[in-house]
Order: sequence, then C-alpha cells, then structure tokens
Amino acid sequence: MTTQPVSAHLGAPYSTLREDSTRIMLLGSGELGKEIALEAMRLGAYVIAVDSYEHAPAHHVAHEFHVIDMSHEETLSALIREVQPDIIVPEVEAIATSALTAAQRDQHIQVVPSVSIAQICMNREALRVTAAEKCGVPTTPYRFAQSEEELLDGALEVGFPCVIKPILSSSGHGQSVAHSPEDIPASWRHAQEDRRTAGDGTVSRVIVEAFAPLDYELTILTVSSSAGVVTCPPVGHVQKDGDYRESWQPAVIKQSTLEEAQRVARAVVEQLVADAQAVGEKGWGVFGVEIFVLTDGRVLFNEVSPRPHDTGMVTMISQNLSEFALHARAILGIPVHANDVTLRDASRAYASRAVVVEGEGEVIFSNLPEALSTPGTDLRLFGKPEVHGHRRMAVLLASAESADEARESTAHMLETLNIQVR
Repeated sequence: MTTQPVSAHLGAPYSTLREDSTRIMLLGSGELGKEIALEAMRLGAYVIAVDSYEHAPAHHVAHEFHVIDMSHEETLSALIREVQPDIIVPEVEAIATSALTAAQRDQHIQVVPSVSIAQICMNREALRVTAAEKCGVPTTPYRFAQSEEELLDGALEVGFPCVIKPILSSSGHGQSVAHSPEDIPASWRHAQEDRRTAGDGTVSRVIVEAFAPLDYELTILTVSSSAGVVTCPPVGHVQKDGDYRESWQPAVIKQSTLEEAQRVARAVVEQLVADAQAVGEKGWGVFGVEIFVLTDGRVLFNEVSPRPHDTGMVTMISQNLSEFALHARAILGIPVHANDVTLRDASRAYASRAVVVEGEGEVIFSNLPEALSTPGTDLRLFGKPEVHGHRRMAVLLASAESADEARESTAHMLETLNIQVR
C-alpha cells in the first residue's frame, strides 16, 4: 500500500479544515470519482481517494490518497480501520463488498448508497430478480444458467438471437450474442474468461436474455436523498462495445415514453432504497438507471448503476447541479428537490463526447484554444497518467440549440484537438 503525505495534496494547509469535517473515502478514483471529490470538498468534506494505481484522476485533488487492491478483503478492511471514514463511496465495482459489510456493521460507517444496494447492483441475477419479480417492471425475457447445458436450454426458451452475460461483469465484459445453438459453447467460454472474477477457479452463472428489437437507449439519472426520490431530464446516449461514447440531454422522446421511463426508474430505485432503509442504511445518492426503448415503443428496464453514470457527464454542462454535485449533496444528507435537477436553460440542448485514445504511453493534448473556439463548448482532461491499448482520457462538452448541433460541436472539437501518445 502506498500512502502520499497529506501536504502533497492540499492547496491550503490541512489545518484550514475542521477536525470534525466529514471524512469521505472514495473507492475508485477515476474521472467520475474526481468530480465527486471536487463537489464533496466544496461542501467542506475531507476526501480520501483510493485506487489500484498511482496518479489516478481523483488522487490529483483529494486531501489524501492510497493505492491498494480494493478487491482484497483484508487489505481494504485494514485501510478502512486506518483512515476511519464517516462515509464510503464506491465508484467502481471491483471491490470486496465483504469489507464494506463489516465496516457498516461493526463501525457503523455509511456506505453509499448502501451495502445491500452495492451487492445487488453488482450481481445481474439479484438485480434482475429485484426489478422484474419484486418491483414488477418490464424487462426482456431471461433465464439463468450454471452450465453450458443450462445455457443452451435457456437460450432455446428465450429464443435466438439472444444475449449472454456473466452475472458478475460490467462495461460489456464477457457479453456476446448467440444466433444459433452452435454459438452457445463460444458464448459460454467468453462469459467465463472475460468476467470480473475470471481466474478464481469458480464457474460463473450467466444470464441469457431475449434479443430486444432496440430503437434507442436512455439513462434516467435518479437521485435519492433525505427529501425522497427525484429524476433528472432523460439522457440519450451511444455506446460502443458496452462503453459510453456520446450522450446528450434532454433526449427528445414522446411524453408517454418519458413518463414510463421515469416510472420504471423510480420504481426500481425506491424499492432498493426502501429495502436499505428497512435495515438501517441511508440509500442516498445518484443512480444511473439504464432503459431500453423498443421499436414498438415499449419501455424496458435494463440495469442500474448505484453511482453517477458515465453518460451523465453531460450534466457538467447541462444542469444547474451536475450528477456529481447531486451525489455529494445527497450522501451528505442535503435534501435534493425537483427544482435541483433542472437544466440550466430548457430552451437549449447539451452533449458530451468521450475522448478514447489508443496507443502506448503518455497522452499529450494540444491545440485547446482552437478546439474551444466555438461558443458554448468546454472539456475536461482527466489527467490519467498513460494509456496502454485504449483508454478514456477526456470528455468534450457542448451547448447548442439542438442535440444534433451540440453533438456536431463535440465532433468538431475532437477533430480539432491534437492528441499525441508518446
């Protein structure tokens, strides 16, 4: 474990913070964690940023940082005992949730949004059962399988083509589409080899889902706070290989579709929060609820992330309070109301575009004055130390009269930026 002295991370001496400042421990210090850290610090919190590598984005701004294997229970538990946080905020999924359970149970540390919610949302089986069977929201037909034989049986039940995913994975890892029974062996192997816990000697259960005739996807950012649950304007987005590439807000959709999408999002979040609060946890924070809209107009629940969502980076330019500011407020007990989740200007549209860089080495950005010459544009360079293969290194932001124009602005910015890997 590497620990950097606090003084290396403060723009002002630590003594300027009160000794009773709320101590927030970020587990995961990427670009989303960096924005959470900044917003929490603006509200007077002391932020401890943790990740598996040095110089992660949130390490640049936090009061204190640590580098550990967050998936190792004993290591994570030892760090929690050492830094004694008041609140633990998971920003990634590769975390030993058993350590979070112990921290909440034995030290009464607030886990965001709760230990139970983190465990459910990390597990596709638990989440799908909660959404479809407990909340009663519509989803694609699905089955679970423990073996290749059960996977084939499940695929035959839901029909081909079908989507196969490990129950423990994210960002498209281990996911494949089977078009016929002949594809099942390869899909099973891919799910086992590219899942989150691959190599641990166990066999992962998988979910097989009917292939939905998808028209488009939405993210409904949903905020649970001491004031209840509210939803942000819908976010449209484009993904590639399971990863976010573009998003815009508001998504232009029919009012009936919007109302159903918000109903589904609220139903799932309210159920998760109610179950958490029933056992004494807060359940506060931002949830990124992913929605499928089918070609026939039906709205289906897909997944929920119990933290700010990468597609929600557009809110850094679109909303009066970004998803990160909303998250910080909610977890600190500050009420979030409907008028806190509105757009800056309802007559305009907003877009974001991820900058994904390929290569090996340090990434250098230049020509920023030209890239930002169009009114209503902005960007965030994440400050990740280097790239190996491909990595999201920045996000471009734009405001315009329509979503198409805003997206065109971010595309122009990407073309104008000079990006070198060396």
